[in-house]
Amino acid sequence: MIHVVAVITAKPGQRAAVLEAFQANVPAVLAEQGCIEYQATIDAKGLPPSKGSVGDDTFVVIEKWESLAALQAHGVAPHMQAYGAKVKDLLASRAIHVLEAA
Repeated sequence: MIHVVAVITAKPGQRAAVLEAFQANVPAVLAEQGCIEYQATIDAKGLPPSKGSVGDDTFVVIEKWESLAALQAHGVAPHMQAYGAKVKDLLASRAIHVLEAA
């Protein structure tokens, strides 16, 4: 199994717009061959900010894929290309960590 942790930072004040586009794309991603989990996460409410907080402009995508081949196919899927084009001008940065079990 392949795990992905993608840290997405929107330009100031744009996180809601990026998350809206992300959520609209989720059903297509979950329907992809080999997708096990695909979910956007934000800082938990009710906790004070800390060094580990991602902040108001960032969200973290947690993904699980059956194989590296499934993840690679995801990256070039037409709906992912459309999502990328839709949000590219709204993003400040993106860091994608592709991991496997130790």
